[in-house]
Amino acid sequence: MRKILRWLIFILSTAALIWLVILLLIHITPLPPEDEMTYARQTLSEAGRGKADTYSKKLYSEAKADYDSAMAIWRRENKRFLFFRHYEKVETYAKLSAKTANQANESSETNSSTLKIRLKDKIDSITKTAYNINKFFGRYPMPTEIRNRISKGNFLLQEGEVAYNKGQYLPANTKITESEYLLTGVYDNAIAELKDYFKSFSTWKQWTQSAIDESKKSRSYSIIVDKFSRKCYVYLRGEKKYEFEAELGRNWVGDKRRMGDLATPEGNYKIVNKFHGKETEYYKSLSLDYPNARDKERFQDEMSKGTLPAWAKIGGGIEIHGGGGKGVDWTEGCIALTDSEIDLVYNIAKVGTPVTIVGSIKNISQILDN
Repeated sequence: MRKILRWLIFILSTAALIWLVILLLIHITPLPPEDEMTYARQTLSEAGRGKADTYSKKLYSEAKADYDSAMAIWRRENKRFLFFRHYEKVETYAKLSAKTANQANESSETNSSTLKIRLKDKIDSITKTAYNINKFFGRYPMPTEIRNRISKGNFLLQEGEVAYNKGQYLPANTKITESEYLLTGVYDNAIAELKDYFKSFSTWKQWTQSAIDESKKSRSYSIIVDKFSRKCYVYLRGEKKYEFEAELGRNWVGDKRRMGDLATPEGNYKIVNKFHGKETEYYKSLSLDYPNARDKERFQDEMSKGTLPAWAKIGGGIEIHGGGGKGVDWTEGCIALTDSEIDLVYNIAKVGTPVTIVGSIKNISQILDN
């Protein structure tokens, strides 16, 4: 009996010792930092959803690199014998990845918000530029290449706004920046050309005031054409009585220099003939005394200086006529009104009625400020 008891005690003691060893081994066996790795993975995913890979690319890349390093070390350690595994570096990289991912997420929110605000301001500014181009230069004679730049700039602006409204701020920024380059360049150059054209404003102002004063003095009609605003004004006794939309030569900017340049002349003229029916191609017309003495003198001066080709001719046949209402400048240098408007002007105008044609009756500051 005692022998059996001794064996039982031995077996129990041995079993207890084995369990003690097992518990000790379990206690000293290194455990992987699963919680840290899970947290790092979650923060990295959150940063990705916050578009940190776009708006905080450097920090996000660093966080991802740290996480990848942690995973690589973990896999390497798992291949070693159980008791010889070390996960300290895994935990270090996991914590560093989580910290950097959180920073990337916060930075992304800030950068995205800043870019959003900056883009909104830029869109508003370029939209205003596009509006001004259309307002001031919609019917301004420009080469096809420049018109194509305007069309492309407007198209990119629209695409940029669509991307902006979808929250795609980087693609929006690319399109908006290119649109700004195209439209701002066109606008700045056009304004520079316009300012150069308006150097003649003092002369236009003098012509306009003289025409109004003469109308008042003679108590008669006087016609004033403002090319930039596309207006034809009829004055009576120094007071504006009628105002019509006018359509001009396709190349109306600047004074007429020669035949075929499609420019509407500038200066003081008089009606020398009145035509209607089959006498004119455009319903009714009032023929002007272009070229007058001033036009001929200027033409001869340019020819002598060689600023006009040797084959150039001064031209003629400038009229105020019907057939207008097209909404574009289409004549070869004449002033076109609608048929109903030319009816009225035709009836009140006489041979000898003065017609003053100027670039503008407003100075450039008044136009641009408006």
